[in-house]
Amino acid sequence: MKRAEKQTAHFAVCLNNEGYKAALEVGKLYRFILDREAEAEGLIRVVDESGEDYAFAANRFHPVDLPAPVEKALLAASHA
Repeated sequence: MKRAEKQTAHFAVCLNNEGYKAALEVGKLYRFILDREAEAEGLIRVVDESGEDYAFAANRFHPVDLPAPVEKALLAASHA
């Protein structure tokens, strides 16, 4: 795993879990890590509940901007 370029949180909603039904849930928000190399390959690095990140096709997700209080609550819940 590579270190994130920034320490800010980024979130995306899953749009398609075909072939990954056990790993991804459509409609669920996932934290993702910026990775320029992955982006160049059409991938996004998504963090699962265990805190591990995995590369998936970027078109399976849509990035969303969340208000700061929502991001803070989601990050706190993921570290609980």
